[in-house]
Amino acid sequence: MPAGTRILVRMIDSIDTSKQKTGDRFKAALETNLQVDGHNVAPRGTVVYGRLVNAASSGRYKGSSQLSLELTDINLGGTNYPVVTSTYDIKGKGEGGNTTKKVLGGAGLGALIGGIAGGGSGAGIGALAGAGAGTIVASTKKGEQLQIPSESLIEFRTAQPCPLPVR
Repeated sequence: MPAGTRILVRMIDSIDTSKQKTGDRFKAALETNLQVDGHNVAPRGTVVYGRLVNAASSGRYKGSSQLSLELTDINLGGTNYPVVTSTYDIKGKGEGGNTTKKVLGGAGLGALIGGIAGGGSGAGIGALAGAGAGTIVASTKKGEQLQIPSESLIEFRTAQPCPLPVR
């Protein structure tokens, strides 16, 4: 199978950055027949395996979720044949910008309440209390987690030639 061959798979396993980690394996099935030079190499439904090259869950204060998958094997006649493919990459939105907004928003609200309640010096104390409250709220929420549900279609391309038997 030459480099650049398109491999369309349907996920059997689901993937979630809050549960899986780098190195975990997944299972999928070919969505279409895999043909090379007019020969059917693998029929639709053939089981393929892959691994998570990068599965990073976003942090509470900064960073974003990242997910990179690659195929590693095609199962033909009970034998796994290694394949090297491009990666399928997705990146989620981080929580970092929202953390800043929550801390600053908490400080502003605290200053407003402190200013109303206790005059000038109360505003400074209120700002500190508000910033602390904003930080607590921000630390309880993580950024967007990434999921690839079972039945999702994903396309890979072979990165180098892969020797497979012709069926």
